[in-house]
Amino acid sequence: MLRGRQVHYIPGWDCHGLPIELKALGGLGAMDLSPLQIRHKARQFAEEAIARQKAAFKRWGVMADWGQCYYTYDGSYEAAQLTVFQEMLNKGLIYQDYKPVFWSPSSRTALAEAELEYNPEHVSRAIYATFPLVTLPPKMASKADQADVSVLVWTTQPWTIPANQAVCYMPNAQYSLVRKKADSQLLVMATERSVSMAAVLGTELETVATFTGSELKGGICKHPTIPDKEVPLLPANHVTMTKGTGLVHTAPAHGMDDYSVASQFKLPVECMVDEDGNFTELAGSALKNLSVFEEGNEKVICMLRDCGALVKEESCIHSYPYDWRTKQPVVIRPSKQWFINTGSLKDKAKEALQKVRVLPESARSGLLSMLDRRTYWCISRQRSWGVPIPVFYQKETGEALINKHTVSHVANLFKEKGSDCWWELPIDALLPADVLKKSKAGPATDYVRGEDVLDIWFDSGASWAAVLEEELEGDSEEPESRLSWLPASLRKPLVTETDSRADMYVEGKDQIGGWFQSSLLTSIAVRNKAPYKSLVVHGFAVSEKGEKMSKSVGNVVDPDTVINGGKDASMPAYGADVLRWWVAESNIFSEIQIGPSALNSARDNIHKLRNTLRYLLGSLHGFDLQTQAVDPKEMVYIDQYMLHLLREYSMKVTDAYNEFDAGRVIRLLQAFVNRDLSSFFFSIIKDRLYCDAEDSLGRRSCQTALEEILDGVTRSIAPILPHLAEEVYWHAPGHDKEETLFRSGWIKSSSVWRRPGLEEAVEGACAIRDSFLSSVPGKNPAQFDLSIAIEPGLLFELMESLQEEPSSTCSQLAELMMAARVNLSGELPRDLPPDALLSHGTFLINLEGGVIREECSYNIAAVPTSANRCPRCRRYTAESADCLCLRCQAVVSQVS
Repeated sequence: MLRGRQVHYIPGWDCHGLPIELKALGGLGAMDLSPLQIRHKARQFAEEAIARQKAAFKRWGVMADWGQCYYTYDGSYEAAQLTVFQEMLNKGLIYQDYKPVFWSPSSRTALAEAELEYNPEHVSRAIYATFPLVTLPPKMASKADQADVSVLVWTTQPWTIPANQAVCYMPNAQYSLVRKKADSQLLVMATERSVSMAAVLGTELETVATFTGSELKGGICKHPTIPDKEVPLLPANHVTMTKGTGLVHTAPAHGMDDYSVASQFKLPVECMVDEDGNFTELAGSALKNLSVFEEGNEKVICMLRDCGALVKEESCIHSYPYDWRTKQPVVIRPSKQWFINTGSLKDKAKEALQKVRVLPESARSGLLSMLDRRTYWCISRQRSWGVPIPVFYQKETGEALINKHTVSHVANLFKEKGSDCWWELPIDALLPADVLKKSKAGPATDYVRGEDVLDIWFDSGASWAAVLEEELEGDSEEPESRLSWLPASLRKPLVTETDSRADMYVEGKDQIGGWFQSSLLTSIAVRNKAPYKSLVVHGFAVSEKGEKMSKSVGNVVDPDTVINGGKDASMPAYGADVLRWWVAESNIFSEIQIGPSALNSARDNIHKLRNTLRYLLGSLHGFDLQTQAVDPKEMVYIDQYMLHLLREYSMKVTDAYNEFDAGRVIRLLQAFVNRDLSSFFFSIIKDRLYCDAEDSLGRRSCQTALEEILDGVTRSIAPILPHLAEEVYWHAPGHDKEETLFRSGWIKSSSVWRRPGLEEAVEGACAIRDSFLSSVPGKNPAQFDLSIAIEPGLLFELMESLQEEPSSTCSQLAELMMAARVNLSGELPRDLPPDALLSHGTFLINLEGGVIREECSYNIAAVPTSANRCPRCRRYTAESADCLCLRCQAVVSQVS
């Protein structure tokens, strides 16, 4: 915006989903309320939260089109979302299937991979159990002599044993028939695992025979807990040798790999677990209604022990998926859900992602690997607060009615009435006669509406369609007219935007598998292109000790508390700019710490900057930029040099902002303010600024430079410290409070400020100055006369540009040296007094981009001055102690 660009930032809120639904319900159970009652409560909660958050964002200084926000519960947004759904349905990318999904008993809904978080400290009751072989594989029969043989399996989820349909082996691995020394029991296990198993079981294992996995083909086992049930030995590629026995208990209803085996070998997929995570009657009367995580798991272990199948039980600490909202463990169970075939989109998505700019670049690999791991996406949720999946089911057959005609009609209804109409309208309004006719379906009374809603990642993932494309289509305004508020000098001809991709998506690294991915997949599916040109992936805020923030631990830092202050003195009111500075100076691509130390440091840095800006404003009091500014070519060399440094600073700052590197901006700012201004320029110009005639060329030149510096620094900090920048802008010369900095353009720098030889002249003088100050440590340089001896050459000519006379008390060279008098000659005087302080040095001159290079040497002599201290300017340039120096006499007489 400061650079005169059109910025279409339309803030929005993802309003649907389980967290809001649960908070809206509070202590009420969903079973006690109708879907519409739940939705009304959730919407009210969302609206209240949005109002609070919007106010906070404004207070933080976030600039946006706050009057034109988007909300995913708006009918127009929901209609756009269904349009995306319809396009994907038409292309065969959306389908319904019965297969295992992650299921959250605590939320009573299916979950997608992006809605899981893995607890690395989860403790499971792992078991080793036997499945007796009732039919030996043909190639093993001769080696086992028809003795009782069992295969040994290991699982961390004993509750899945009743659902077992097979035991899987690795075809190319080697297996052994071993005899336990303790009880002579014969067990089959992977040869590679036998040494580890001997240690686990606490007994020696004698190898009776070995054979390849493929020789297990044809074996049939007796199910340990279900009488008369037999299960086959089957080959599978997912069997590994890292843990367990090399033989995998396979329950197709409760494992993704298990389901693949079932699909290949036509095994039944029997679900014995309900939506609450309890066993159903299919598991038997002994297990019915027991929780698979608690008493149900215990009961299965007891059943295995009672029938002699339990060999060993142990605790196993491992990573396990949890519901990211309720923080409770999930199960894998089959159910009829709606899916997106992401496997068919993967290659196109990866190709499109390669054209997207990703910051930091290291995040790209995470995005690509997440796409590789995701073969399908479960998009149906068994909740009320969301966008209904527009499907109807035939009452008798259960067959789904969903096509472009039904979806298009429902989308139009949602746009007009909102998605509540799915429950409010009668079925014949949702399925009118013309739609049924086009669909070749029976009467509306033969159908019931579906009860599932769309995954919230599909909600947010369709934002490009609801916001970007709608913005593009609805923009009939002439492009140039949008810049009418800008100064004429900043307006540029605009080309009408035809690319509906966002310039940037910004979110945390947790969205690598969430919003970033769902947006990419839906856009690829519908438009065959990414919805964004660049991604900025940031880290998370952590406590000052580097710990994850948690309300239970009590280490959460509330941004509003940072700004407005807490209930006790430990958290003062820092204001919004301190919070913004802390963010800007941090490495946002990693975890960043926040606490009193970090905030106090940010506050102190802003205080120092504020003092610098206050000094600049004070120095410009009464300065009229229109009538008193000096042309750059006529300015004092030191002032011209500062404009050169300002230009260099502005270019580097602009580059840093282009790279979204606010931390580099702050480092450049602090270097410029502390080194170039405070330590150098401000200390040099005080005499000229305070003691020269008010309207003298030297003073006006100085003020002209200070005004440009104030303007440049103010604009450069505006994206980070908007409140401070706007305050400074109001008090700067030539502005009033009706104007705003943010509509006045970016840093103004001119190529005129880059004069050949100027940089070398001032920096050469600064090299001599450093030698001089080093020769008089701890002493006031103003009390010395300085003689500078340089042999004829480039350096001497450059110094002559700063002091034409052989000796001067008021030249630009004398100002730079801060000495009482400066003598410039080809050699040092021969009659130097004994107390003269001598020094020498060299300076490398580099002109014309290195074409002219010359290393020049110089000698200096510092001698205590014989002049007296002027009572007005306090420089040692007066003839006697009780009279003014010549410069001050002229200024005073002029005032009089």
